Amino acid sequence: MNTEPSAYHQRVAEEKRGAILRAATRLFLDSGYDRTSLAKIAEAAGVSKATLFKQFPTKAALFDAIVTASWQAGDGDEDAPPPGDLRTGLALIGRRYAALLTRPDMADLFRIVIAELPRFPELAESQFRRGKMPYFDSVRRYLEAEREAGTIRLEDPELAATQFLGMISNYVFWPRLLLAHWAPDSAAVESVVDEAVLMMAARYAVA
Repeated sequence: MNTEPSAYHQRVAEEKRGAILRAATRLFLDSGYDRTSLAKIAEAAGVSKATLFKQFPTKAALFDAIVTASWQAGDGDEDAPPPGDLRTGLALIGRRYAALLTRPDMADLFRIVIAELPRFPELAESQFRRGKMPYFDSVRRYLEAEREAGTIRLEDPELAATQFLGMISNYVFWPRLLLAHWAPDSAAVESVVDEAVLMMAARYAVA
């Protein structure tokens, strides 16, 4: 007897999970993390409490899932580009990063963490440990692979990754947390990524 879930049941489970994550994010923003119960989230998501508790037995586990989902590239192809062509590889990474930062759920996640930081520092720790650092490490590993391939010279891959991602996020993302109208168009975002690639190549590429 086949005990594996059918494609239909898997799809339904994924839809319910997505509804739970969206409802939780909205309620955490509107009411605060502390004042939002799992029961309220289940009601807002349109699922039973049993369904929610089966997937997320605690509010902390639910927030961890929000972080993980927010930092996924979402294009189905999250592998690092192969080393050997620094400019092409960085351009791909940079465009993926810009697309990730401009998703609405990313700004929402940071707003939740910042608002709750004084009372719930563990939320910031989750954001850093499960979201930001794994993504950062993937970029650092790519730069290390380029170094092994002989395309770049650098002593500090962590610094180089910080420089590259910072050049993009300082324009694409951080102003959004303070300016509600901040929404640069795609041409402006692409230009920022292209300039960041040129800066990295000028600093680190083997001539």
